[in-house]
Amino acid sequence: MQGTIDGFRYGAVTPVAAYLMACLGGALGLRCIVRSLLDGESWRPGWLALGAASIGCGIWTMHFIAMIGFQVEEARIRYDTGLTVLSLGVAIVVVGIGVFIVGYRGAGKGALTGAGVITGLGVAAMHYLGMAALRLDGSIRYDVFAVSLSVLIAIVAATAALWAAVTIRGFLTSLGASLVMGIAVSGMHYTGMAAVSVHLHGTSGSSWTGDSPSSLLLPMLLGPIVFLVLAGVVVMFDPLLVLGEGDRSRSGTDRRTGTTAGVIAQPPRHEPEFKTSVNAARPHRNPYARKG
Repeated sequence: MQGTIDGFRYGAVTPVAAYLMACLGGALGLRCIVRSLLDGESWRPGWLALGAASIGCGIWTMHFIAMIGFQVEEARIRYDTGLTVLSLGVAIVVVGIGVFIVGYRGAGKGALTGAGVITGLGVAAMHYLGMAALRLDGSIRYDVFAVSLSVLIAIVAATAALWAAVTIRGFLTSLGASLVMGIAVSGMHYTGMAAVSVHLHGTSGSSWTGDSPSSLLLPMLLGPIVFLVLAGVVVMFDPLLVLGEGDRSRSGTDRRTGTTAGVIAQPPRHEPEFKTSVNAARPHRNPYARKG
């Protein structure tokens, strides 16, 4: 028997909340990567790792917030805890690989393409691993074309995000890039969900192990959300990210010239020019000349 799928059980609440979490993770990740590139003396691996974890947590949180609104009307849905946690680890690790590649090798064509493909395939793997954690009294089938399209969207979105991470510097441009990232990630998710069909096994009353969506997903979402909030606090109170572009360039000029910020450099002192002109006009007198 074919199951009736409803991906918007709570209306627009879950897609909007999922989109906002994807944007939050993307924005924090972009700012962390920008921070790693602003100062060569900063601990670059730490900032890149924080950026990768922020983007990975944002994508994973987006997926499972959206899955709270997913239901099959004729069957009860549960989730396998191990696979759900594993999907979070996959999201962070594969995003980290891409972030570290572009963080150290830049946005060259080869590095960006390779990092985008790895990260995009990893994001798609996270999505379908999370779907594999879904348990119900039936079998889940996928449309090959829709799955391929979702993977392509993931690769394009990942490549664009990594390019933005090492190219964009300003706060407003980073914010705009994170909004586009949120659209791309959400589009990838719902394209993948459009590929899903459920074939129910019937009402045989068979049992399976796992946790219900409310008992598993809501507590598990709390951890990544708290992490994103803490990452946001770190980003907000970092001096280099709080300063504007002009202030950063001015402070960099001050360091190069050896002056202290806030202290006006004194102009070099010159002797008055009229002394030179007076001395030049005064005739040269020989001290040994005989007086007339």
